[in-house]
Amino acid sequence: MARKAAEKPPEEIMLDWKREQASLKARVVDRDTEAWQRDPAFSGLQRVGGVDVSFVKDDSGSACASLVVLSYPELEVLYEDCRMVTLTAPYVSGFLAFRELPFLVDAVQRLRQREPHLMPQVLFVDGNGVLHHRGFGVACHLGVLTDLPCIGVAKKLLQVDGLENNALHKEKIQLLKAGGDSFPLMGGSGTVLGRALRSHDHSTKPLYVSVGHKISLEAAVRLTHSCCKFRIPEPVRQADIRSRDSIRRTWEVQGTPGPQAGRSKEAQRPKACPQGVSEEPAVPLLPRVCVLRGSEHLFDPVGGLRVRSHVESVPAGAQSFPGE
Repeated sequence: MARKAAEKPPEEIMLDWKREQASLKARVVDRDTEAWQRDPAFSGLQRVGGVDVSFVKDDSGSACASLVVLSYPELEVLYEDCRMVTLTAPYVSGFLAFRELPFLVDAVQRLRQREPHLMPQVLFVDGNGVLHHRGFGVACHLGVLTDLPCIGVAKKLLQVDGLENNALHKEKIQLLKAGGDSFPLMGGSGTVLGRALRSHDHSTKPLYVSVGHKISLEAAVRLTHSCCKFRIPEPVRQADIRSRDSIRRTWEVQGTPGPQAGRSKEAQRPKACPQGVSEEPAVPLLPRVCVLRGSEHLFDPVGGLRVRSHVESVPAGAQSFPGE
């Protein structure tokens, strides 16, 4: 689905976004931090999560933000959280987090508050991690703010640092013969930014896996393959399925024909709701302060997610993750 044209935010906001990405990028951990990540069979890993955002077709501002948690290795849904939201920050290539991240952070926070025993030990993100224009994609951003291991999984190659979807790249894809086969994505700088992975025996289109936070690329690729019943990792696939269904049910409740969910992640992005937890109507996002990992952030309806300052204590009226 083609992306609707959108005006870019003011230049000062774009500069704020770039400064925040540069600042938070320093916090990214690109190595294994948990014992289960270093185990060949991922022993000790019990819960994997997926986040996504699905859009109402032909309406780039209405969406369903979702978080799901699955058991591992069974890959059965343990928890769903979906909420209709109104996005007012425009889509700008390379700055997806500032449009969608506030809603995904909110979903993680609700899970921490409601069902802390179901917190995922790793999150799959429908987007890129260090494979990004400035080395800090949405998977990195979400990982740093939530302090959870995150893996970026994209369906299309983001052509940065000299990476191109050219004839040579397509030849390498043809050499991926079985599920689990992969090759490194080395940019012109000589840095390996991710790997192209054939995620399933019956899928010929690769996934582009990159580190988000607190996991190595090798473990990220192995776990992604392990979580694929089909081409897309099951946590992200289930989030997508449930978010689309949530959009349909929301419109049925309102007594109008259910619209289709738009699907181009680049065009907009999207997705699902804790079992037994009903969806809430979409409401405009009002500015609010949230303290995450020691920095004060402003969730602004126009500017998206913006760092304001480093703080030592939680200001009155601010939201804070428990234990942080």
